[in-house]
Amino acid sequence: MNSSKLIEKLMFVVIFIYTCVSPFSLKAQPIWDSIQSNEEKNIYMNEVIVTGTKTETDVRNLPMSISVITDKQIIERQSQSVIPILNELVPGLFISGRGVMGYGISTGAAGTMKMRGIGGNPTTGVLILIDGEPQFMGLMGHPIADLYQSVIADRIEVVRGPASALYGSYAMGGVINIVSSKLYKDTVQQNFHIGYGSFNTLESSLTNRFKKNRISGKIAVSYNRTDGHRENMDFDQLSGYAKLGYRMDKYWNISANMNISHFNASNPGTINQPIIDNDSRVTRGWTIASIENTYKNTSGAFRFYYNWGHHIINDGYAYGKQPIDSLFHSNDQMSGISCYQSTTLNPFNRITFGFDYQKFGGRAWHRFTSGVEKSIIDTTLHEIAGYADIRHEFGTLATLDLGIRFDKHSKTGSQWIPQMGLSFQLPKNFEAKALISKGFRNPTIREFFMFTPQNPNLLPENIMNYELSLSQNNTPINLFYDITVFYIEGENIIQTVISNGKPLNVNSGKIENYGFEGVINYHINSIWSANFNYSRLGMKYPVVGAPKQKIFAGFDYSKKRLKFSSGIQYIQGLYSSINPVKQENFILLNARTSYQWRKFIDVFLTGENLLNRSYEINAGYPMPKATFLAGCNFHF
Repeated sequence: MNSSKLIEKLMFVVIFIYTCVSPFSLKAQPIWDSIQSNEEKNIYMNEVIVTGTKTETDVRNLPMSISVITDKQIIERQSQSVIPILNELVPGLFISGRGVMGYGISTGAAGTMKMRGIGGNPTTGVLILIDGEPQFMGLMGHPIADLYQSVIADRIEVVRGPASALYGSYAMGGVINIVSSKLYKDTVQQNFHIGYGSFNTLESSLTNRFKKNRISGKIAVSYNRTDGHRENMDFDQLSGYAKLGYRMDKYWNISANMNISHFNASNPGTINQPIIDNDSRVTRGWTIASIENTYKNTSGAFRFYYNWGHHIINDGYAYGKQPIDSLFHSNDQMSGISCYQSTTLNPFNRITFGFDYQKFGGRAWHRFTSGVEKSIIDTTLHEIAGYADIRHEFGTLATLDLGIRFDKHSKTGSQWIPQMGLSFQLPKNFEAKALISKGFRNPTIREFFMFTPQNPNLLPENIMNYELSLSQNNTPINLFYDITVFYIEGENIIQTVISNGKPLNVNSGKIENYGFEGVINYHINSIWSANFNYSRLGMKYPVVGAPKQKIFAGFDYSKKRLKFSSGIQYIQGLYSSINPVKQENFILLNARTSYQWRKFIDVFLTGENLLNRSYEINAGYPMPKATFLAGCNFHF
């Protein structure tokens, strides 16, 4: 990695110099004014996002690759989980599944996330955020896919590539930010959703959204269950969510989010090695409290977040064997504060400074039937970081983005994380972007201290990401396309090897990935629209759960009371196992339709895997064939 270390040092020098001189930069003059008319600028449909920069920013000014899932797309897909939506609409991202509903935890779990081939198993290389704050288990360090439900999301923003300069560890491969709902005018809205389908699957939710003067909020309750398409694969979940906001004046706003969820999940084992009583009972909750300010030339926020969980797991036993006489218990927590302030020094320059602190850990133990407890771990680690992000516009021609983060971990020490990118706004709504970014991941408490492969001497994983992209939003014919090429190299990747006859976690792995991503969205007319995305991934060192090719093509039809959409997805070269090597190729056809039966009632029908294909994502866990779900939405 000599070349990447040299680039990293050069990036650090450039960012340091620019940070020192940028407050004194002269006011730039627009370059393209003589070329690009004001009328053409107004035609351009700007999309504002918050994930790539902390503050609301036109996506054209950001050098990273970003996918946005809108509230309309979330609603129309009739999915209680955001995971299937992300799998369809985000190129380069693949999230594993194992059944009709529920991803589970521990042995046989699904929901592992790979972005451009980056992400562990269980995944820790892709960071999940809710309203910009991290969501992961304090002991294991990974997110739990079953917690991310559509009732929370107003939109989803996905950074496809390292975002560690802003978000630190675990954002090595990318970031998925679930943005909760906001209301901008006084209203009261209720929605009741209920659906029933294959394998005795039930999904239901009740949602209330309101805004009155300065107060706004949302309350949602959901219950979902299924028998599963295999014996001993049942799943049920009860969740509650609440958000309350209060606008103090036109500059200051306070809000609080909280969620609690309990689910029971059963793992039947693989087809060749079935398991009895491998059951999990999980209760998890999180809360976020924030105060935000928005002035003409400066904006920022201070947030506190807390994430906790209690897990009881029966590891089960094989047919013909005796039941085990203990259950795994764990209590974990993760809490922290984050604050940032973004300031416009002149019309062409904006600097953001931020500070993050978090501590995470917990206790795990085995409780035997006799009542005796055997401790596994009881510890807490902490991490502190400061960062700066500088964005400078050179007229209307280009935007320079520089970021630097200093991160100090109580176990692995400190490191610098740089990022540098350029965005060019060209005539006829063309955009060209270039980005160099570093990603890193600190080892989890599990990797440090828990179970047989533990190694307290592990170092952070590191990658360098290089990418180029070109896009055009041609508003007169409602066509948008985006193409991206990337190259990633990494070192110190944690692997489990056999040392002295025992498994051991070591920093012996490497990453060398390269690929291509493309997106096309075409609004044909007021009735028809089409969307397409493609990603191709090359891996010198293959990993489980990352396909070589992923293609999705879909269309949407909407006229009067009837809506219909369908999409076909092709997955090629998906590694379901590395040792032995096992790859999967499959095609999935999904469709959904809804009809406004009455003013306040919509009826819907969805179908998954309509071609009735046999396939696996997790080795030994066949996925269900064709499944159907029908139901109603009541909104008033």
